[in-house]
Amino acid sequence: MGDAGPRVVLIGPMGAGKTTVAALLGERWGVAVRDTDADVEAAEGRSISDIFVDSGEAHFREREAAAVATALAEHDGVLSLGGGAVLDPATRELLEGLPVVFLRVGLSDAVKRVGLGTSRPLLLGNVRSRIKALLDERTPVYESVASVVVDTDGRSPDEVADEVVAALEGSRA
Repeated sequence: MGDAGPRVVLIGPMGAGKTTVAALLGERWGVAVRDTDADVEAAEGRSISDIFVDSGEAHFREREAAAVATALAEHDGVLSLGGGAVLDPATRELLEGLPVVFLRVGLSDAVKRVGLGTSRPLLLGNVRSRIKALLDERTPVYESVASVVVDTDGRSPDEVADEVVAALEGSRA
């Protein structure tokens, strides 16, 4: 069963609810949940913001790409990728043919969910304008990789998880 790949791969920007929705899906399906950001932090023994500050974004992206490749090879449950993981062309290639769900979030919901007291290294400076820039830059990439797009604005994590389940069951039928 190990070579089938994850049951679902969740992608999307920070604030889309990937971690929360992944946990709900794991519970519903009775499968393990894995998060590549957590894998990178565990492997490095430090937080992502420390990796960014001390070693730079390029170092983090290398570690992230390796963590994603490992997780896609090993994990057959719910997999959640860091917001920028799909920017790597090799990662996008590995995701081809897998059940990839893009959790889409609008600017105001993303800002509300991420919050202003944030420890996210890409958001130093004006949080709202940084999130807008990230959404503008990454949304076309998320859409190109995803087999399913689920909007999260104004919806509870349970409602989002319901739609993910329905969409995946529909695409398998």
